[in-house]
Amino acid sequence: MRFTSETTTSTGVSEGRFVLDGIPGVLWSPADAFGPRPLILLGHGGGQHKCAPGLLARAHRYVTEFGFAAAAIDAPGHGDRPRTAQDERFAVQLRNGMAAGEPVGELIAQDNAVRAAQAVPEWQATLNALQSLDRIGADGPVGYWGVSLGSMIGMPLVAAEPRITAAVLGLVGYDILTDAASRLTVPVQFLLQWDDEIVPRAAGLALFDAIASPEKTLHANSGRHVDLPRFEMGSAERFFARHLVDNAVTTGAR
Repeated sequence: MRFTSETTTSTGVSEGRFVLDGIPGVLWSPADAFGPRPLILLGHGGGQHKCAPGLLARAHRYVTEFGFAAAAIDAPGHGDRPRTAQDERFAVQLRNGMAAGEPVGELIAQDNAVRAAQAVPEWQATLNALQSLDRIGADGPVGYWGVSLGSMIGMPLVAAEPRITAAVLGLVGYDILTDAASRLTVPVQFLLQWDDEIVPRAAGLALFDAIASPEKTLHANSGRHVDLPRFEMGSAERFFARHLVDNAVTTGAR
């Protein structure tokens, strides 16, 4: 992991941009951080990037309100990563389909599944590198937050990665995720938009039903795919505080 820049905000948030094997990412942590602390992995949505406004706001809240660290990487074909010819074809197909009022959920699912197969090992390598840093440590608990594309990547990642002990997922409902859902065992908070024009309501509910975690909670809100209420940010914070803080090593954590 090579850090390319590091800045500190007036609120005491250190933002370190890094590259790991060609994967660009960013780490947010308290400016004076030393010692183990909870780490939240943030997965951005389709068409977004590691510093999208919503992710940036979440990261700063986790740092300033809880003393956590947070990290995000660009998904394949997003942000500062190169776009392939297939990426360009998908963008055209998606744009044309939406303009024509056609269902695009299956098209998005197929594309996102390919990206997830690449991104899961990238996230695991990133987690290895992050936990080698003194400001995070190898013993702190890890959570994952990601919806839409962030869940297409996050659900198989959480299923495969025992270091992640709590997850906020949602805005997905594709059959391709059923196997990963059946292998989840950690606490899960699942977000569903009742009027989602991309993910049919029944599909989202079926995927929630397939999640095997003994502790799972469904948060269903009115609105379309991008209308996730702002108050769900606070709900996710309380969820992670409940499941990660009790397991954190607090000595010297701030």
